Amino acid sequence: MNGGYVGGSCHFGSKVGSFSGRAGSQTLSCAVMFHLHCTKKLLDRIKPEIAEPGQSDTSLGNWYATVLFWKPQVALLVSERTLLPVLMPLAPATTLARRFPAQLALVLKEHGAPSEFIAQEVWRMDKVQYAKTANRSVLGILNEFVKQAEFWLAAYAYEKGDDDDLLAISAKLAETPCSPLYKGPVSPDKALHELVKAGSQA
Repeated sequence: MNGGYVGGSCHFGSKVGSFSGRAGSQTLSCAVMFHLHCTKKLLDRIKPEIAEPGQSDTSLGNWYATVLFWKPQVALLVSERTLLPVLMPLAPATTLARRFPAQLALVLKEHGAPSEFIAQEVWRMDKVQYAKTANRSVLGILNEFVKQAEFWLAAYAYEKGDDDDLLAISAKLAETPCSPLYKGPVSPDKALHELVKAGSQA
């Protein structure tokens, strides 16, 4: 299962984001936000106010999310720009978006992202706008990752409280070659590294 090609095709219409200055040196003078596109089954759990699709203020772009009915239940989120996957506990579902930046920071650290990049990304996730899924290609990748996660779930024997296992499974999924990235970085972990490199050179 590991290393299998994930199908689908994505259109990345926005350019790689750039940033400057030391993290924490800025003041939050305006609301910065990210867009979270959720599957219907996840929206039914959260019951948020739905906004029109837009562009996130983050370097990783918009995020897609769904729920995995494990015991306990888990949320799977995927970056639209890099296809980077993040697994985290779902409950309580209503605070998922609020807890997500901290979990993303752990995943980014696991992939060796610089602390300044991580701090900037988290800083730009101050607010969230929920939206319905709009990119079929990313939705397809999300569904394929769900299948692969089931494989790694058995391998790691994930149980309640083993959040380190979710981090490890997220990292394994990120190594999967994905067809939308095939002409470039090939896998989400490599796409992340290219994004960080491009931002540091901007």
